[in-house]
Amino acid sequence: MMNKKQSIEHFLAPKKIAIAGVSGNSKKFGYTIFNELRQKGFDVCPINPKIEEIDGLKAYKSVVEIPNDYEKLYIVTPKSETDAIIKQAAEKGIKHVWVQQMSNTKETAQIAKDNNIDLIDKECMFMYAEPTKSIHKFHKTIRSLFGLMPK
Repeated sequence: MMNKKQSIEHFLAPKKIAIAGVSGNSKKFGYTIFNELRQKGFDVCPINPKIEEIDGLKAYKSVVEIPNDYEKLYIVTPKSETDAIIKQAAEKGIKHVWVQQMSNTKETAQIAKDNNIDLIDKECMFMYAEPTKSIHKFHKTIRSLFGLMPK
C-alpha cells in the first residue's frame, strides 16, 4: 500500500485523468479544475450527465461510459453524489480515486476500502498538480513549513 505522498505522485504521474463533476459554467470549480489541468498538459476526460461536450471535448454521462484507458478518477461533485460515483469507479475497474476536499462523506473512505480503491481525500489537487500557482503555492509553502504535507 502506498502512503499518501506516493499515492498523490502516482495519481498525477500519467497526466491522464477522468474528472467527475466537470461544469460547463466557467465560474464553477468543476470548470476551473478541468481548465487548469488542461493548461498544465493533462489529458482530461470530462464526466457530467447534463452536458454533451465542453471546450470541444465529449462529456460522458457516467464513469462507466468513459474510455478504458482512463485509470485515474478525480471527483469534484457535491457530497451527495460522491459515494455513488466511487461505486461506479469500482464497477469500471478504476482503482485510484481522488475526492476533492470537502466532497467526501462519512462513508466515502469505507466504500473505497471495500472496493480496493486507493483513495486520496481531504487534499486539494491545486496544491499538487505542478506548476502550483497563486494562493495554492502559498498554502503549500505554509503547510510545508509546519510539516503538514503528506509524507
